[in-house]
This record gives sequence, C-alpha cells and structure tokens, in this order.
Amino acid sequence: MATLVIGDDHQVFADALGTVLGQQGFTVLDIELTLGGTIAAVAALRPDLCLIDRHFADGEGTRAVARLRTAGEATKVIVLTADQDPAGMVLAMAAGAVGYVHKTRGLAALVYAITRAYSGDIVVALPADPGPRSRRDTDAVRLASFLTTRERQCLALLAEGLGTAAMARRLNISATTVRTHVQAVLNKLGVHSRLEAASLAVRHALVEGVIVG
Repeated sequence: MATLVIGDDHQVFADALGTVLGQQGFTVLDIELTLGGTIAAVAALRPDLCLIDRHFADGEGTRAVARLRTAGEATKVIVLTADQDPAGMVLAMAAGAVGYVHKTRGLAALVYAITRAYSGDIVVALPADPGPRSRRDTDAVRLASFLTTRERQCLALLAEGLGTAAMARRLNISATTVRTHVQAVLNKLGVHSRLEAASLAVRHALVEGVIVG
C-alpha cells in the first residue's frame, strides 16, 4: 500500500485522518501542520503520495505543488481541501497535482482517490451537487450549449489544468488549432481567460461526461 505524508494546519483533523488512513492499510510516515514542514517531510521521507491542504499560515498549498514534487522526486500530490473555490483545482492540476479532493466527499472518496492516484490516474472529487440549478447555473449551461464537440473537449482539458502543448498532444491536433478552439470557448462563455473558463466549467459541471482522446 502507498506511503503518505499529510500536511494540514488543523491538528485534530490531521491526526484523525492519519489514524483512519492507517486503519485503511496506508502507511502514514508523517503529519505536518505547516507548509514548510510538509515540504521538508516529503524531501526527507520520499513518500508515494503527499496529501496537502490548500491554506496554511505559511503559504498556499496549491502554489507549492511543484516544490513538493521536486522535494519528493517521485512523490505524487493530492490536494485535500474544504475550499469552495474551483479555481484552486485548476491551479493545483496545472502545477502537477494528480488529485483534488474536497473534504465533504468523505473517506470513501479519499481512499479511492489515493488508490487511483497511486496507480497512475488523475482523480478529481469536487463537492456533491447542492441541488437544483440556480439561474446562474442555467445561464452557464445555456452558453455551453453553443460549444462544438471539440470546443467542449478543449474546455474539459482546461479544467484539468492542461496547457496548449499538452492539449494538442491529447487531441492529436496542432497547437494553433488548440488556440483557435480555446479562443472560441472564451468568446462563447463570455470569459476573458483560460482560468475563468476552467473555473466556470468546474463550478457548473459543464464538462461532466465529456470524452477526450
């Protein structure tokens, strides 16, 4: 089973999580309450995976993903957070995280994410659907309905945090064609940046069920 380092500034939660994951068969090598301590632990212990919260008093977890991957070399990073901002998922995945799990999804979703990430997959578990769509949700879905199949695929890859070159490889098209599709996505959704488009897609579940590749 995978070896883990946990980084979370809420000690009660972190300790409880370490205990529960140990009972699930994972080996928890260390639990740290600061971002700096988490990075140091990853560098010293080289775990298979690091579970890290987004917000610490000494830094931003999603912005430290690259540092964690460098510190651990082969260590994979899963962001585990209670943050409702979908932009965090985009930032984390773009930086190289292999998972983004919302704390409200529960233990089963986290264990699944760890297991799949350890096997080489990328896993995202966002907050469960809160219920009926609001008018803003409906407007987003209406705008997304004007996207072509290829544009929807590009939007899905933006939501994964991929850049132009990576999108071109996944879709087997040129970088110029990717840029054209992405610009069309921005225009149709009425947003000004790739991050805004990705956040909109995640927030309103615009790319669920989209097949890429």
